[in-house]
Amino acid sequence: MSPELEKIATDVVDAAIKLHMALGPGLLESVYTIILQKKLIDRGYLVEREKPIPVVYDGLQFEIGFRADLIVNNCFIGEVKSLDKLAPVHGKQLLTYLRLSDCRLGLIVNFGEELLKNGIKRVVN
Repeated sequence: MSPELEKIATDVVDAAIKLHMALGPGLLESVYTIILQKKLIDRGYLVEREKPIPVVYDGLQFEIGFRADLIVNNCFIGEVKSLDKLAPVHGKQLLTYLRLSDCRLGLIVNFGEELLKNGIKRVVN
């Protein structure tokens, strides 16, 4: 993995942990997403929120296949959740998002966990 991607992942985890320690679990995903975006921008990253990603299949193009919660520096996807527990499908979804966007690395950050470290899942394309 490139040093840039590893640095982004480290900074996302650091910002998420600080956010979770300050606000705790239980808020809407949109609240965590907006704050996390601001904290990453403050660290010097280009961060797009709710960016539509098209899907192309068999000659058909769907302009909005999905919306990425956060795309950092056009190479990293951050998916924000606020659930009791992540399900296996969440990792599969992020892997599909990575493939469709040509990104190599992403993190699912589940702010619903009591301990945030239990809610972070790394996915590599």
